[in-house]
Amino acid sequence: MKKKHIMLAGVLLFATAGMQSCLDFDDPGSEAGKNVFETETTRYVGNVDSIPFLNEPTPEGVQAAIDTLQGKYRYFGQCLSGIYMMRGGKEGQLPGDHAYQRQYSLGPDLYAQYFTVPHKDFMYGTLTSTYNISAEFNGGPLGAYTMAKNQFMPFLNHPLADSIPEIKAINLLYYCLTAQEQADLAGPFTYLEDKKNSEEPEEYNDMKTIYYGIVENLNTIIACLEHFETRPDWYKEQIQNIVMDNFATGYNLMGGDMSLNSYIKFANSLKLRMAMHIVKVEPATAQKWAEEAVAGGVIESAYDQHGIFPLIYSFTHPLANIANGWGDLRLCASFESLMMSLDHPYAKYLFETNSYDIPHKNGVDTLKAKTRICGIRAGVLVGDGQTYALNKRQAYSSISTDVLAIGRCPAYFVKWSEVDFLRAEGALRGWNMGGTAQEFYERGIRNAFLEDPMSGTQYSNYVNEYMQRETPVAYTSVDPIGDGAPWESVTKIGVKWNEADDNETKLEKIITQKYFALFPLSTEAWTEMRRTGYPKMFQVLNTDDGDGSIKQGKAGQAQEGIIRRIPWVPTDPIAANMVEFSGIPALGGPDEQATRLWWDVDAPNF
Repeated sequence: MKKKHIMLAGVLLFATAGMQSCLDFDDPGSEAGKNVFETETTRYVGNVDSIPFLNEPTPEGVQAAIDTLQGKYRYFGQCLSGIYMMRGGKEGQLPGDHAYQRQYSLGPDLYAQYFTVPHKDFMYGTLTSTYNISAEFNGGPLGAYTMAKNQFMPFLNHPLADSIPEIKAINLLYYCLTAQEQADLAGPFTYLEDKKNSEEPEEYNDMKTIYYGIVENLNTIIACLEHFETRPDWYKEQIQNIVMDNFATGYNLMGGDMSLNSYIKFANSLKLRMAMHIVKVEPATAQKWAEEAVAGGVIESAYDQHGIFPLIYSFTHPLANIANGWGDLRLCASFESLMMSLDHPYAKYLFETNSYDIPHKNGVDTLKAKTRICGIRAGVLVGDGQTYALNKRQAYSSISTDVLAIGRCPAYFVKWSEVDFLRAEGALRGWNMGGTAQEFYERGIRNAFLEDPMSGTQYSNYVNEYMQRETPVAYTSVDPIGDGAPWESVTKIGVKWNEADDNETKLEKIITQKYFALFPLSTEAWTEMRRTGYPKMFQVLNTDDGDGSIKQGKAGQAQEGIIRRIPWVPTDPIAANMVEFSGIPALGGPDEQATRLWWDVDAPNF
């Protein structure tokens, strides 16, 4: 059964100080910023944190709310637009190439070392290397949050939203996710004022305030959705129809599940994710949140996962065109080395060998076409050209067009395998996760594939053998155009679970497999790299091409020499003043790439 998604013509946007919207970068003269919805003259400031789910609904009250919110003003469509924007949508459309590239491919995809950009020139700026800093590119990931929250807040603040509290809860859940991701990219932002639908927010909130606020919201959301089972049948049917028509980001609803249980599991899984993020800074709180989340029910099946699924929404993942149509991404050598060292299933079908001959820098040797999977080192100073004739780095390995272009790869929000790896780490730390670290680790690997779980995958053909690997494969990466030198793999672990391993080795195994499972959700992979130091990677080259705050790291030391956050880089005096007098105090350090976020503690994992 396919969902009929809503294609909207435009969205209403407001700029947040210190952040840039990524909506109009490809066409400065576009009409994208204009609102085509009929709008109310009143800008409501309600209580987003309050969801009065204990109030008894009446058919007249519920219908009046729906007639106004959707029939007249199309707030549900506006919220759906916000959901799309969380994964590269714009102008009310499904995730698309340009916005996705600004949000992920020119920032977090590089910071997680999934990909490297093989050339420097774009129509809206220049990116000379991985950490090259510019307002043009920083604005993409940060602006995605701004666009999304501007779609959610008018509905969440509207007084009639309280008449349909489950719909308010579901959209607040989506906002909680985008707020969590925003905080983990750059740190403090105007969270409390954003929730009040402020046009001109002024005060940055620190990350602890943001994290605690999100978890408080999640607890309220969960309580509301659990209460849904006690509602009258007429009301449940009406709410389920709204969800089906507008917000079904999981497969369970397509099967007619009216319980909204998958949203409860979604909320608890997000709470579990956030719990693990803070394990170094507030370990007792982390354990409390994690155990509460698991006890309340987290994602435990493919049907419970949430994301934008191709089989429901009929879209093709933007990476297909960004990487292969435009030639703007190539496999990062760190990911190549990790994948090949463990003989990961992705090396069998997801990434291609070099497409053309690659001449060696010595002018004599040549790596022949179709010879090997070949990545580009993170931080390499790249040149010009989006074609092989102009730029031989275009011949390096890319993600398979066959796997992506047939439209089978989702844009996940929270994935089953991620949740299992979170539970594996929690169990390793002695928390009550409902099972053992080994059980969750092994189940996480089995369900770690990229493809839509309802469409079948080649991954299953290789996973059994993969899980038996006890030691890494001896592997050497080569970049013919770069320094020409071979780089021995820094991966020294295997895949198979060994109860005799020490906790640090077990954690490295968990996070390494989680890194594969998260692909291509680079925002979360980068967070885990910063938090744990895993997986081990090659050092990033030319870190001084950033803002000068990052020192050169060492091979295999993932926490050394890597970017810790995306700076705000304000572009006007008002935004710069806010950063200086509000942002930096909330951050607790300078607005630099090397400044650690609240949860990013420089301390041992155990």
